[in-house]
Amino acid sequence: MFSLLIEILATFFMVTKEIIVAICFVFVPPPEKSVDGEIVLVTGAGSGIGQLMCLEFAKRGAIIVAWDINNEGNQTTASLVRENNGIIYTYTCDVSDNIEVHRTANQVKKDVGDVTILINNAGIVTGKPFLQCSENELLKTMAVNVYSHFWTLKNFLPAMVQRNHGHIVTIASLAGLIGASGLVDYCTSKFANVGFAESLGLELMKDNKDGIHTTIVCPYLIHTGMFEGFTNRFDMLFPTLSPEYAASRIVKAVLTNQRLLVMPRTGYLTTAVRVLLPVAAVERLTKFTGGLECMEGFVGRQKMK
Repeated sequence: MFSLLIEILATFFMVTKEIIVAICFVFVPPPEKSVDGEIVLVTGAGSGIGQLMCLEFAKRGAIIVAWDINNEGNQTTASLVRENNGIIYTYTCDVSDNIEVHRTANQVKKDVGDVTILINNAGIVTGKPFLQCSENELLKTMAVNVYSHFWTLKNFLPAMVQRNHGHIVTIASLAGLIGASGLVDYCTSKFANVGFAESLGLELMKDNKDGIHTTIVCPYLIHTGMFEGFTNRFDMLFPTLSPEYAASRIVKAVLTNQRLLVMPRTGYLTTAVRVLLPVAAVERLTKFTGGLECMEGFVGRQKMK
C-alpha cells in the first residue's frame, strides 16, 4: 500500500508538472532543435504541403529525400530546393505498394543513408458516400493513407531504434478526431493514423527510446485542391488553411518536438466538446454547422483536372 501511495503521488506530481509546462509553452515558445544534416524523408513531396515542407527543412540544412508517385511534381520540388542551395534526392514510389516501398527504401539507404526524420504525408480522398465507393477505392484509400505508414516505418524505424535518434511525423487530419458525412473511408483512415501513431509512441516509451520523437498533425482543410468543393458554414471558426501556414506550423512542431498539432486551434475545443457532450448533442451540432451536407459540392483535385 505504501509503494502504491508513493507511485500515485509521483504520478500526480509528474502530470501536474507537464500541465504547467504546457501552459508555459503557450506564452513562451519552447526552443527549436537543429535539423542540420538530418535526413528528412517526405512522402507526397511533389505538391502541396509536402513540397513546402521539403523547402522549409532544406532551408534549415536538412538533406531531403522526396517520395512521390508523380515524378513530374517531384522534379519540380527538387528544382525549388536546389534553387535555395538545398540538397535533395528524389524517388518515384507508390507508397501503397509494400514491395515498391521496400525496394525504394533500400535504395535510399544506399544513396543517402538512414532516414532520421520520417514524414508520412501522402494521402488521397474519394469524397463519395460509403455505398458509392467501389471496393477498389476503399482498399486504395486504406493502402495509401494507412498501410503506407506501416511499410515506411518497417523500413526506417529499426535504424532509429538502434541509434535512439529520430522523429516520426504522421500527417493525419481533424477528420481523424471527428467523423464527417461523405468521408467514411477517409475518416476511417485518418482515425487509424492517429491510433497507430499514439500506440507506436507508447511502445517507444515502454522501450525507453526517448530519443525518438513523434508528432501527430491533425489539420482542418488545407487549400491545396484536394478538398475542392467542400463547404463550410462557419469559416470564422474553421478557416481553410493556406498551405504555407500549415507547412510552417508542422515544421515548427517538429523542431519543438510537439506531440500533437491541431490546426486551427479551435480544433482542440471541438474534440473536447465531442468527448464531453452526449452523442445526440454532438450530432445536432454537426447538423447545425452543415456537417451533413459539407461534401455535396465536392469535386476534388482529380475532377478539377
